[in-house]
Amino acid sequence: MEPTAQPVKSTSWWAIHRHLYDWVLSLADKWYATWALFGISFAESSFFPIPPDVLLAPLCLGSRKRSFWFALVTTVASVLGAFLGYYIGYALIDVALKIPGITQDKIDALASEFQVRGQWWVLVAALTPVPFKLLTITAGFAQMPLLLFTLACVLGRATRFFAVAALFWWVGPRAMPIIDKYFNWLCLAFVVLLAGGFALLELVAH
Repeated sequence: MEPTAQPVKSTSWWAIHRHLYDWVLSLADKWYATWALFGISFAESSFFPIPPDVLLAPLCLGSRKRSFWFALVTTVASVLGAFLGYYIGYALIDVALKIPGITQDKIDALASEFQVRGQWWVLVAALTPVPFKLLTITAGFAQMPLLLFTLACVLGRATRFFAVAALFWWVGPRAMPIIDKYFNWLCLAFVVLLAGGFALLELVAH
């Protein structure tokens, strides 16, 4: 008698993000890991909605000895992408307004703030879950001095990404049981922080 075929188990919608995390971990030792991180980090500074920490953290876990290399790549790519965001705001504002999450009202409200404390806004966005692309584009639209813009981007992005890399280099394998146990809650916390960043900008714009 032929063996009975086993039913194929479908992946629940809640588990899909876990499979994505496992896949990202597997990228750490691939030859294209650095390029993938560079591309996401660059794009996030001007038009991509997902912050590079999503890839940086698991890559550091997957290859601790390369943690600070990954942080350097993320920082350089993010700052280069910030210049693209600046240029979009400076010369291509009509294009910028087609990017999800960016409206003329938000740009106008933030531009007035940039006249007084633009470097602090860029620094805060570089350090926190506040959408970085909106601040880089607004900086260009407000014609923020390029030197101040560059210094704020480098300081904020380097501090953030090297802190992430240092944390996962230091914790290393000890973090894995905690991540495995509380993975869904950590994902939820990340979404809440990201949503909080957008909410903060909404308050400023009004």
